[in-house]
Formats: sequence, structure tokens, C-alpha cells
Amino acid sequence: MSWRERLPARLIKPLIALVALQVAVCLADFILPPDMSRAREASAVALDRNGAWLRALPVEGGTWRIRADLDRTDPQFLKHLLKTEDERFYWHLGVDPIAIVRAFGSNLRSGDIVSGGSTITMQTARLLEPKPRTYLAKVTEVFRAFQLEMRYSKREILSVYLTLAPYGGNLEGVRAASLSYFGQEPQNLTLGQQALLIALPQAPEARRPDRNPQNAVNARNLVLQRLADRNIISQVQLIEAREEPVASGRLIFNAHAWHAAGRLASEAARTNTLQPTVVTTIDAPLQTRLEALARRTATEQGPDSSVAIMVIDLRTRAVRASVGSSGLDRAGGWIDMTQATRSPGSALKPFIYGMGFEDGIIAPDTRLIDAPTRFGDYQPENFDRAFHGEVSAREALTHSLNIPAVTVLNRIGVGGFEGRLASVGVPLKRPKAGLRDAGLALALGGAGIKLADLAMLYAALDDGIAKPLAWTQAEETGNLNRRGTRFLQKDAAARVVSILRETPPPDGRLPAHLMKSGNRPAYKTGTSYGYRDALAAGLAGGYAVLVWTGRPDGGARAGQTGREASAPLLFDVFDQINTPSQAPQALGPARAPEALKTLETGARGPSILFPPNGARLYVETDANGQKRGLKLSARGKGPLSWYINGLPVDSDLIWVPESDGFYDLSVIDTDGHIARSHVRVQIIGTTPPH
Repeated sequence: MSWRERLPARLIKPLIALVALQVAVCLADFILPPDMSRAREASAVALDRNGAWLRALPVEGGTWRIRADLDRTDPQFLKHLLKTEDERFYWHLGVDPIAIVRAFGSNLRSGDIVSGGSTITMQTARLLEPKPRTYLAKVTEVFRAFQLEMRYSKREILSVYLTLAPYGGNLEGVRAASLSYFGQEPQNLTLGQQALLIALPQAPEARRPDRNPQNAVNARNLVLQRLADRNIISQVQLIEAREEPVASGRLIFNAHAWHAAGRLASEAARTNTLQPTVVTTIDAPLQTRLEALARRTATEQGPDSSVAIMVIDLRTRAVRASVGSSGLDRAGGWIDMTQATRSPGSALKPFIYGMGFEDGIIAPDTRLIDAPTRFGDYQPENFDRAFHGEVSAREALTHSLNIPAVTVLNRIGVGGFEGRLASVGVPLKRPKAGLRDAGLALALGGAGIKLADLAMLYAALDDGIAKPLAWTQAEETGNLNRRGTRFLQKDAAARVVSILRETPPPDGRLPAHLMKSGNRPAYKTGTSYGYRDALAAGLAGGYAVLVWTGRPDGGARAGQTGREASAPLLFDVFDQINTPSQAPQALGPARAPEALKTLETGARGPSILFPPNGARLYVETDANGQKRGLKLSARGKGPLSWYINGLPVDSDLIWVPESDGFYDLSVIDTDGHIARSHVRVQIIGTTPPH
């Protein structure tokens, strides 16, 4: 007996119709798949090495659509969202028949569409393909909801919804809303914040807390009441949540490491549209401190000055900080100077000497002549236009003498030197677009180099191995397993570092913590022709640091040398690397409320910044026995008066200790309040004349 004979005749036609319907649905699903293009387009986000926010890029049209991360979203918020919007979300197949019937009845009674009965899946379908809210659109949503349920998991659908849901203005997605309204990721939300984020997508413009705060309060309280009516929250929780203030404005998205984070986020968006988030190697707390230091330094050096800073972890060559400029509001602030090609001045000399050591041309104690010398048609001079006669290679590098450096480069060969740099991926840019050979002037900054490449070369002095800088965590992991390229023999690199460690520090700028550990910076400065670029680069404490100061447009700055304009900043950066601090907030308000513009502290009176209480200070002497002074620094209501062992200090605040021993320092402000510091001074070493 066939199946036709076994079935009652009245069931055959309905079954055929059902099969035909299923075939039609499958065919329509195949021909008209859901358009997921809006879900695939999300703001690219750059995070620091620990997941802290650095910068995000808006999608086309200036919309902030940051992809939801359910693992970093408050689970209580997710629970309350589903209880309010779609309590049978995990049980239905995209459409909740109970909710549809209830909504249809409400609409019939009111004579208008007052309730849609939409599930989270149906709302997601509408967000993917926005249409006017009609019954035909509702039928389309139902069909699309079935399609989404067949293609994606419940978790994926919820993630898409929380990425596309509108929250007012140009904010889409729960992360963008939480960051903008509350200044934090949606990981740990208060009950009131949860209710507001649940209410906003239903009428985002009408309920915007920054435009319609009372509507926002009413909508939030309605959600809270629904949760209480269903016994999801207690009456006590209801009362407390209603008392929470509603955000009265939007916060500005912070942008730390603006240039580097923007570049890395753009690359992530191009290579991975489904997850355009990149975890960088940058350390957000350090980056924040150095950005403030760069702005302060540039302000001190003139209105057209800018600053670039790079900090490299020597172990992995990971970039821990990259300050491209001193601020977007300053001249040339939009230019990333770490990626700019500039003249290095004398900053390439350590590599010339390193190759000389490696090739057996010179040794640290080899005697070189610093006297007027002509090399073909080229006759260099020293920066101070003076000559020192016979000097050792060590002395020549320590004091950056030009004639000996050119002599060594002449023996190495310009082509050989450039070839060694090119072999590790560092090309030098010749002047006049290659129409003229830089020749031996290359030793004095006659060819351009990208500042990031120069930082990579200084990092290679640690062990003689050159590796590309790591900007992302993936690249950092790769560098751990990368052998790198031999740039200098290890002993030659060690000799260079040893000599650079003898370079006299800037006056009064000796980092005490580095001296205590016996690891004072090995550094070199560089000044380009016409004072256009002032550089300082060095190694200490497991890091390589490069700083540049100058004008982004290449204009001259009279008297701004690498030693005077950049070396002090280099030492400040080394101090900041070793300064503990808390991670920055994800966002900051546009401006403080009037009541918070001034904060009266509990402590009154001045405070001594340098030297701190209990410090041991090392004071160097030159060959003539002259001691280098220490720069005193304090904060307080001025003018401040300084005293050392009861005796007043001159107004220039440069203190030259008389001898070894203990000293009592005190500073008094105009109100008579006093701060004290007890320090120990030790006179050390004798440095060659400079």
C-alpha cells in the first residue's frame, strides 16, 4: 500500500501545500538572502596592550558604530534587556506568536499601530534593512527573522542587535552609547544605566538624555517599573535606581596615540571587516603621560614647535608609546612626525663608529686627528667651529666631533654604510630626490631618515640585531620568535653603548633612579643644518627612546640644538617610563561643570618636586673640578623662596652643592607655608672637557 493510500484523502492536499510552501520559502531564502552589509561595517577600534581604549574611527557618515562584545557587556544588562524586550528570545524561531497576538489585539483596540510584538530577531532584521513601519514591512521582518535564525546563533543575533541599535544622534550600538553617555564600556552598569540603554533604542531621538533629559528619565523609569512588576528587581532597587541622575550630555571620545592608533585601526578595518579591532603594543598610561609632556615641551619651545616621542621595548621591539605631535591644535599637529623623513644630524655617528669597530678599522682608544681636513671637495667643520687635535675614538664619539666621524666613514665607504642600513630595511633619502649624492656629509645628517627607522636602529644597539618595530600584539609575538637581521656584531654594539653612556647628561637632569641602578642612559643627540631638527636617542632600563623637536614645516629654530632642546626631554621620558600610574579613563568630558572647575585640596602650602625627600643626588664634576648644578623645582603659591641649610638660594634656582653630605632644603610660599626635603649629595667622577 502506497503512502497515498494510507493517508486520508483530506490530508493529501494540505501536505502538498505545506511542502510547496517550504520549497517556496527555501527558494526565496536562497534568492533573497538577508543583507548583512550594515552589520559588517563597524567602527575600527585600537586598544592598548591591556585592552584600554586608544581610538576609534567612525563609519561612513560620521556614525559611531562600535561592534558589541557580549563578553565585555554586563550580563545583568543582557538579562534585563531580554526580560523587557523579548523574554522568550531563546525559545522562539525568530517570531514569538504570543507577542504577535497580543500586539495585534492592542492595535485593533486602539485603531493604530501601538505595539509591534517584535522580537529581538525581528528588530535586528529591521535594523539591517530599515523600512517604514507598516504591516507589509512587518511581514518582511518576519521572513527576515526566520532567515537570521536559520543562519546565525542566538548569541550572534543579539550581538548584531547591540551593534546596530540606535541610541540618539550618531550613536549606534550599546558600546558607543555607554562610552558616550557614561564614559565607560558597558561591562559594569548601574541599574539606572541599564534601564536607560534598554529604553533608548525604542525612541532614540525623543529620549536622548543630552537633548530631552525628562523624556529620558520617564522612559528609564518605565523600564524599571516593568522589571519591578515582574519581580525581576526589588522595590528597594527600584527606588534607588530612580534616584540615579541621568547623563545630561555626551562625552568626547578620547583619542590617545592619535596618529598611530588611527593608522592601525584603519589597517584593521581594511584587513578584517568582521572584527575591526586591533590590540596594539602601546601602553596607554605611559602614552598619556608622554602626550602631556610633549605638549608642555612644545609650548616652552615656541608656538610653531612640535614634538615626537617613541619608546621601544628592547626585548620584543614593541612600541610602548608613539607621540606623533604635540597636539592637533598646534602647527603641523596632524602630521605624524614619527613617520616623517628628517635629517638626523649627528645621530648616525654611533653606527659609523660601530661599523668601524666591527671592521677592525678603529678601536675605542684609537687616536684620531680632529683638525681641518679636506676630503676631495668636502671640508667639514665641528659644530663649535673649534678643533681638538689628537683625540681617541671614544672622545670623538662622546663629544660628537665631526672630522673624526667623517674620517671613519671615509674608510668604511659611503656605499657600504648605506648598504648596511638598507639591509635591515632602513633606506636613506638623498637630497634633491637622488639627483645629488650625500657623500661623506651623510655622517653629519646629509641624508634623510624616517624617525621610526632611526628608533629601530638605536634599539638594535642593544644586541646588534635589527628587527622591525612591533605595533600590534601579533607582531610582538612574532618578534619573540624572529631571529632578526645582524646589523652589528654584539661586541661592537656593546662598545658603542658603553661610550654613549659616558656622554655628559644635560645640566641638572640626571635621572636618580637610573644612576642608583648603575644604568645611566647611553644616548646621542643630533642637530640638522639650520637648527631645523633637534634629536636625542638613547637606551636605558630595557628601553630605547627617540625624541624629536622642531617645526613640522622644516623651518629653522635659532639655537635649538639636540643637546639643549631634546636631550632634557629624553631624560624626562626615561623618568616617565619608570613612573607608576593608573590606566586612563576611556573617555573624558568636554569640559568640567562650573561647580567642578576648581577643586580645593585638603593639603595647603607648597610641595617640592625636585629633589624629592630622601633622594640621593649624584653631582658630576668636569676635568677642571667644576661641579654641575642641579635645577630646583617646586609647586605652590608664588613667588616661592628656597633655603638650603637655612641659607637662601639665588633666584635662578640652580644649586651647586659644596661637597658630599646631607642637606636640608625648604621652600616657603607667599602665605608662609613651608615644605621640606632632606637629601644626600655625592660628588662623582670626572668627565672629559666638553
